[in-house]
Amino acid sequence: MSSGLLAQCHFPDVGTPVDLAVSGGPDSLGLLLLALEAGLVATVHHVDHHARPSSGDDGAFVHGVCERLDVTFVLHDVVVEPGANFEARARSARRASMPAGVLTGHTMDDLVETVLLNMLRGAGLDGLSPMVNDPTKPLRDVRRTALHEFVDESAFVAVHDETNESPNFRRNRVRHELLVMLDDVAGRDVVPILARQAALLYDERTWLDELAVDDRAVSLEDADCRELRTWPRARLRRWLRAQLRTADQGDGSHPPSADEVERAIDVVRGDVVATELSAGRRLSRREQHLTLE
Repeated sequence: MSSGLLAQCHFPDVGTPVDLAVSGGPDSLGLLLLALEAGLVATVHHVDHHARPSSGDDGAFVHGVCERLDVTFVLHDVVVEPGANFEARARSARRASMPAGVLTGHTMDDLVETVLLNMLRGAGLDGLSPMVNDPTKPLRDVRRTALHEFVDESAFVAVHDETNESPNFRRNRVRHELLVMLDDVAGRDVVPILARQAALLYDERTWLDELAVDDRAVSLEDADCRELRTWPRARLRRWLRAQLRTADQGDGSHPPSADEVERAIDVVRGDVVATELSAGRRLSRREQHLTLE
């Protein structure tokens, strides 16, 4: 089975050193085993969030696997306090602790779950085409069930994370409830359909980015609002989304919300002179020029 799965993977060339994020679950364990079969030189990174009483056992398990496979193991110890947005905060802490470009075991099923989660929060083109062509997601065309079968046939028994079954996390409800219902309504497996749609949308936004290459060269401070007001609203919205992104430690950067972009458009068009944005920022206009403070 591994040869068939390897054909669906997007790994770099044989002999390339790679960093792998391995929790010990079947997805990340499958990532490690496939990366080794692809001839990569792997360094495994495991993050202990201390989110479960057994989380320390996961690190010991992954360390043991690495010893058996003669792979370098690095443990990252972080503490994420329980509370609202735990998944997002844990993800940020996890990425902040690991090296840039670390490979993860996200599958096609994860991609589709992310599409649906982003749809529920009203995301635009970027949110509806996540992970597509992402070099840090080499398993993005692999189905989760096939990956788990591959791991089951290996010499290792993956860790079972009971939180993946908890309905307290929205992704789990999308995975275990919403997708099941969509399959039933469609009368077929919708994951490949939604993944294909994400790929099409990715092509569309890539084309838009190419059209907007000259726009991106115009900085917020150098832009003239009289010129910006002649742009179609969609063009102005896309430019503002790029200009008003905020950095998130360890998690890249994020565009402003749709509401923030609309308020920023009001500033450009002269309906208001300023507006407050996330992260304590203020966008203002004076003499047809914008200032972000």
